[in-house]
Amino acid sequence: MSREAYYQRIAPQHMAPLWTRLKSLVPKEPTPVGVAHRWAYSELRPYVLEAAEHISAEEAERRVLILENPALVGSSQITQTLYAGLQLIMPGEVAPAHRHTQSALRFIVEGSGAYTAVDGEKTLMAPGDFVITPSWTWHHHGHDASGPMVWLDGLDIPITHFFGSTFREDHRDEEAAVTRPTGDALARYGSGLLPVGWRSGSLNSPVFNYPYARTREALHALTKAGAPDAHLGHLMRYVNPADGGWAMPTMATMIRLVPRAFATQPYRSSDSAVFVGVEGTGELRVGEQGFAITPHDIVVVPGWMAYTIHADSDLVLFSYSDRVAQEKLGFWREQRQ
Repeated sequence: MSREAYYQRIAPQHMAPLWTRLKSLVPKEPTPVGVAHRWAYSELRPYVLEAAEHISAEEAERRVLILENPALVGSSQITQTLYAGLQLIMPGEVAPAHRHTQSALRFIVEGSGAYTAVDGEKTLMAPGDFVITPSWTWHHHGHDASGPMVWLDGLDIPITHFFGSTFREDHRDEEAAVTRPTGDALARYGSGLLPVGWRSGSLNSPVFNYPYARTREALHALTKAGAPDAHLGHLMRYVNPADGGWAMPTMATMIRLVPRAFATQPYRSSDSAVFVGVEGTGELRVGEQGFAITPHDIVVVPGWMAYTIHADSDLVLFSYSDRVAQEKLGFWREQRQ
């Protein structure tokens, strides 16, 4: 009796032979999902601003243009595990309050005077700030100043979808109550001090706005302390001051400086990453592809694709990836070439 006939007989029982699929289910090394791609902010910006002509922040709930990986069309994914989009809020608008199980980060691209209110505290946002919206916390956005405000949204939507753990709830009011003064979280938890007796009830950092002014100062101080890492440049991670771990439980957030005229050695890791240009100019090379980077440009590098970074001037890059989730599950791996 032939094997094929046997396979056909077991199929109605919803069974299949592992030996015909083993190498694809458990490959020798990861097969990257998606492709490396660059979004030039100068090309995106007109479309982002035009969105305000078509829909209000209130009607849209979140007026965002999704950045979708060209190889994952229709998925609303920038990588297999991550979501990204550019959000716009105009003066006088409020993006209404809601909460959801997905964790979200905001990396501010341009503008001033807009705010986000998270879990009872409001914070003003400025370019280069990294802002956390933890899972299942009430949050809304508003803009009391002038000019457009744009930021990059990063969420773990594909991860929560995979686990079937997506929940959301709309607030009964347009704005959730603000119960703590502006700057309270940073003052309490972000100065190398913690209130005596305080215990964290969250997997996220209690600091939810990491101002770029502080980050930049720390980053540039590294250049006086020694040479950059050959593969990574001067790379730092945003930290949870409560335990020294990552700032978020599912997305690893990092900031790096690659000095002028420095080129990193080839590097790859199993986490998929989204890079955002903050200051300076340079190029991120993935295989035979070269992606120019200027401020606000966005580049995605799927996991296990080797890349190098070449700085024309002092180049600062923000990035987020699924590394922290992989580390907690024991999956994460890197390779320095």
